[in-house]
Amino acid sequence: MQKTWVSFALAAALLPAPVHAQDALNVVATTGMIADATRVVGGEFVEVQALMGPGVDPHAYRQTRSDIVATAQADVVFWHGLYLEAQMEEFLLELSETNTVVPVAAALPQDQLLAHDDYGDQFDPHVWMDPDLWRGVVAEIEVQLSAAMPEVEEAFGANAFAYAEQIEQLAAYSEQVLSTVPDAARVLVTAHDAFNYFGAAYGFDVVGIQGISTESEAGLQRIGELVDLLVERDVGAVFVESSVSDRNIRALIEGAAARGHEVVIGGELFSDAMGPDGTYEGTWIGMIDHNVTTIARALGGDVPEGGMQGALTLN
Repeated sequence: MQKTWVSFALAAALLPAPVHAQDALNVVATTGMIADATRVVGGEFVEVQALMGPGVDPHAYRQTRSDIVATAQADVVFWHGLYLEAQMEEFLLELSETNTVVPVAAALPQDQLLAHDDYGDQFDPHVWMDPDLWRGVVAEIEVQLSAAMPEVEEAFGANAFAYAEQIEQLAAYSEQVLSTVPDAARVLVTAHDAFNYFGAAYGFDVVGIQGISTESEAGLQRIGELVDLLVERDVGAVFVESSVSDRNIRALIEGAAARGHEVVIGGELFSDAMGPDGTYEGTWIGMIDHNVTTIARALGGDVPEGGMQGALTLN
């Protein structure tokens, strides 16, 4: 099957390239977060297509025929790496033998990464949850764009510098509002372990029903253990995720209710995909602003109504 995919990709590379803006670099990105950063850094000199849209789970995503055509014809392909796109990895590695295909998160120093619970030789891929780490991914995107289009390297550098200032503002806002959550309430329960970098950065105990990958299964024993945790630590709110089924979270709430402990859904968080296209939450800045504001509000923190910039629309 893999040989069929690769053969199709090679044949697709011989097809006429799609029409795009004069002198624009044609970039394909796997996730919305990478696509958003590439658009910001690339500005007018880059055209970006994201393979995975809002609500799409990158852990389980498999490339389609149209994806293969797009990646084979792109000037540059950016993927996350760190085993996030597990089902696409073999295809992307094979494509990298003939095309410019870059795992942008793999450039981060390993001593800044967290171990992967499910795979001993891998790292937790969810680095976009920590603005300081994501700044390193943005820097790698700038390096790769400059290498592909050196004649506008200065513009890429200026865009990346301005974006880094926005990331710093977001990091400061996150630190400020999350610090208002009472110590006893700093327990973040979600559908899967996508928030470990968030927890490490801001001092929260993070508990996912499933492991780091949504491919893992949550059994009755795991649900029972987490019900005990909710009761013992008096956790009053848990969170659903936009790209993961809420079935296990609702089972958790029902289990706590059977024990006489009321738990509510504190809100929907964006874990492996951003918000709807065309919205503030459909950008990485808006995604993290939404998550931070939603978590802090549900767990007893003091937050402004519209988030960092007053631009949140989905709260």
